[in-house]
Amino acid sequence: MPLFVPAGCATLPPMPQNLEPLAVELGRRLAAKGWMLATAESCTGGWIAKLVTDVAGSSRWFDRGFVTYSNASKQDMLGVSAHTLAANGAVSEAVVREMALGALQRSAARISVAVSGIAGPGGESPGKPVGTVWLAWAHVDSDRVLTEVMHFDGDRDAVRRQSVGAAMQRLIALLSDVG
Repeated sequence: MPLFVPAGCATLPPMPQNLEPLAVELGRRLAAKGWMLATAESCTGGWIAKLVTDVAGSSRWFDRGFVTYSNASKQDMLGVSAHTLAANGAVSEAVVREMALGALQRSAARISVAVSGIAGPGGESPGKPVGTVWLAWAHVDSDRVLTEVMHFDGDRDAVRRQSVGAAMQRLIALLSDVG
């Protein structure tokens, strides 16, 4: 069974200022499926996990969150390959793919989201300006991982907020597409 149908995935709805309704809707959809979620977060520092655990009853649909800010923690906690990190850098499609899969392998979750980015104000590198964020979503019943790079404007808080919102919006959309 395919994981996600990427058609139409390029556009997300406008980002709400208050992210709480996204967490509530995400929880509603996960609970309806009887699925657990795991998060693997770098630049968002556990913000996705914080939002979902703010929702009463989230223990029914949220298994765990991995905050893996350093490269060593990505390797130790999620099994990201040292070679992948060296060859691509932490903010890359290859790394978030391995983060999403590692979160699934190390949890009871059926679906995961991973995020790694450059929130700023520093940290940019050639081809990876501040605001570059890679996201990945994986599901246990599929060998496909959906990845997406986004470029957000604003200060550190704005980049992180938009990253969290995009991760949750896409999870909600994907839960409509998978059985």
